[in-house]
Amino acid sequence: MQVVILAAGRGKRMQDLTKGVPKPMLKIKGKPILEHKINMLPKEVTEIVFVIGYYGEHIMNHFKHYFGGRKVTYVFQTDLNGTGGALFLAKSVLRDKFLVMMGDDLYHKKDLNKLIKHDLAILGREVEDDSKFGIIKTNSKGHMIEVVEKPKRSKDKLANTGVYVLNKKIFDYDLVPIGGGEFGLPQTMAKMSKDYPVKVEAATIWHTIGNPEDLIEAEKIIHKFEEKQRATEIVKVAKPKKILKITKIKKLNGN
Repeated sequence: MQVVILAAGRGKRMQDLTKGVPKPMLKIKGKPILEHKINMLPKEVTEIVFVIGYYGEHIMNHFKHYFGGRKVTYVFQTDLNGTGGALFLAKSVLRDKFLVMMGDDLYHKKDLNKLIKHDLAILGREVEDDSKFGIIKTNSKGHMIEVVEKPKRSKDKLANTGVYVLNKKIFDYDLVPIGGGEFGLPQTMAKMSKDYPVKVEAATIWHTIGNPEDLIEAEKIIHKFEEKQRATEIVKVAKPKKILKITKIKKLNGN
């Protein structure tokens, strides 16, 4: 199974912390955010696809083409046109079912393990202030209907955490524009959900890193996300004999 990690943005709200460094490479307890995320991946994930942009060479130099028993592939995003645009750039390197996640949030392994049991799924987390997040609306079967960005008032309190289980059928749908030249992945998934059920799972823990204060808080709570890896969960993949292909696409043109 592959995971696509979206890590192309700078993270302007981090201010000077991201001068010359992509936000996902900022450190928590001496390790980049991305390294913590990789340690939390399910054992079924054997390949990491990074979508990189702003100072992406920092990510490439750290993880190279093979990291922690997993193959690593890179896709370059030069036109920052949203999460939907980022995923669609990786279309040519993806196979079958795959996991998608943001490059700068923290998730727990047990929540990811729960999510990948489904063919199509999205991970949500209950929040008190729904006006700060994209809120997932569900039907009586617990399937996704839509995601409403930062509603003023909503009875639904399940925020979209930015983790998805998808397959290549997503590329059969036109990307949904969300303004500012960007295309939304969850909004495109909502379109797909009209034809294929998308299961909504609730996360037990989730931490967003959007500003310097969030990074300081991550230092205090990172232990809540980490768990010892059992010997049976160690990923064993033969080391590739040749350098993997790097895909570079300057701009998304449709599907």
